[in-house]
Amino acid sequence: MKRLTDQELLDLLDDTESDRAERKQSFKGDTPSKSRQAVCAFANDLPNHNEPGILFVGVRDDGTPSHEPITDRLLQSLADMKTDGNILPMPVISVEKRLLKGAEMAVVVVMPSDMPPVKFEGRIWIRTGPRRAIANEQEERILIEKRRYKNLPFDLYPIPTAHITDLSRVIFEAEFLPAAFASDVLEENGRSYEERLASCKMIVSPTDTTPTVLGLLALGKSPQDFLRGASIQFLRIDGIHLEDPVVDEEEMGGAVVEMLRRVEEKLRAHNRSAVDVTSNATHEIEHPYPMAALLQIVYNAVFHRTYERTNAPIRVYWFNDRIEVNSPGGPYGNVTPENFGQPGVTDYRNPNIGDILKTFGFIQGFGRGIAIARKEMQKNGNPPIEFQTNQSLVLCTLRKKP
Repeated sequence: MKRLTDQELLDLLDDTESDRAERKQSFKGDTPSKSRQAVCAFANDLPNHNEPGILFVGVRDDGTPSHEPITDRLLQSLADMKTDGNILPMPVISVEKRLLKGAEMAVVVVMPSDMPPVKFEGRIWIRTGPRRAIANEQEERILIEKRRYKNLPFDLYPIPTAHITDLSRVIFEAEFLPAAFASDVLEENGRSYEERLASCKMIVSPTDTTPTVLGLLALGKSPQDFLRGASIQFLRIDGIHLEDPVVDEEEMGGAVVEMLRRVEEKLRAHNRSAVDVTSNATHEIEHPYPMAALLQIVYNAVFHRTYERTNAPIRVYWFNDRIEVNSPGGPYGNVTPENFGQPGVTDYRNPNIGDILKTFGFIQGFGRGIAIARKEMQKNGNPPIEFQTNQSLVLCTLRKKP
């Protein structure tokens, strides 16, 4: 991301009619919500500037400094707008403290999204001159058309052999839409079924109803007919070696929601508890593994695995002394084998699948799954989680509580 010069920032700061700049005196009250609306609008880039939008904090409406203290806590709060899961898909932003007009200001630079429309709390925000507004039907169509000419991630690729009838309308209308959009937006009846699917990136466009990878994974009646490896293979092995007897096995397919609900049931069934009635006055129930850690690691595997050019499933192998979760596809982008799992080091092979997991309630934010799993393992008394990575896999090993 190009760093804007002081002069470029000053030009935007002083242009009160610009649709590329928004000014906030502070980050208090309802400003965090309005700032997220602005970030969403800049990411949608309806005027098609193909230039970043800027959110200034510490500035009055006329462009003069408000002298708001620009603390590390404020900068962190601004950075959290990217990963807290309220703006979907995740925006590309940078946050820094700059000295402009003799005063410190926080500057949030928002890049135009490759995957519009972008939503904040279920609403598609755009800029119309210096004002923010919710996109109408025509503006939403324009954003969908913009997406067709971008360099898209694989989870938005069309699957030419699939048809719109391969998507479950029941899941889309009864489960996904109420979770993805605000109720007042859903009450507007002007959008057709195809337009709604396209807005959610489930098909290419209202006129080209070819399902995308995302559409099949989120709504597909049988996604594995088109994405052979998009499943989870579970084995419960009575021993510590792969050749030991298998006492339970299941191949879990279907759309993401069905698949993850089935794997959660399986994990809970095998995570048998022990009741301690001797060491304390009250009974204590102990689990060999914390369920929150198991689920976070599986969600992480579904989110970050590669779905492209592979028939390999996610493998969850439960041994007597450990659980191994093997995810196809190695580290991606900024994440390398050397920095894998370090706090703050994240990148997203499948950003739109992350949106689906957030919408359906499996994850609450982004970049926190491994940290949550590590914390839960420590609280439960388990050894630290082990990771093995290379260019083709990520293997996560969770060891049983002693």
